[in-house]
Amino acid sequence: MNTKDKCDRVDQQQDLEKILAAKGRVIALWYASWCPFCKKFLPIFEKHAEGEGRNFLLVRDDQDSMGGQYAVEVFPTVLFFENGAVSKRLDGVPGVGLTEEQLVDFIAACP
Repeated sequence: MNTKDKCDRVDQQQDLEKILAAKGRVIALWYASWCPFCKKFLPIFEKHAEGEGRNFLLVRDDQDSMGGQYAVEVFPTVLFFENGAVSKRLDGVPGVGLTEEQLVDFIAACP
């Protein structure tokens, strides 16, 4: 975790659990560093996380080990957590990824 960034970053399950337990509502981007669609989408997510006044989280899951518990099957995927449980999701499209417009609409739909 790095609190100097625009949003927290985790790559281990225990860090993820700590953040989800500590913060009531979290918008989390599940990504892998090897994924070309994630590389394109990551700066878009970071741009929208800046100055939002919400809890944003980057979850790097290069080994595809943390997403199974949350049914993450495609990178990138954005999950909205309330009190540690997924309440909304924006799944990436295989071979396409996600768009900025989809993210903006998703953020607007999260309380």
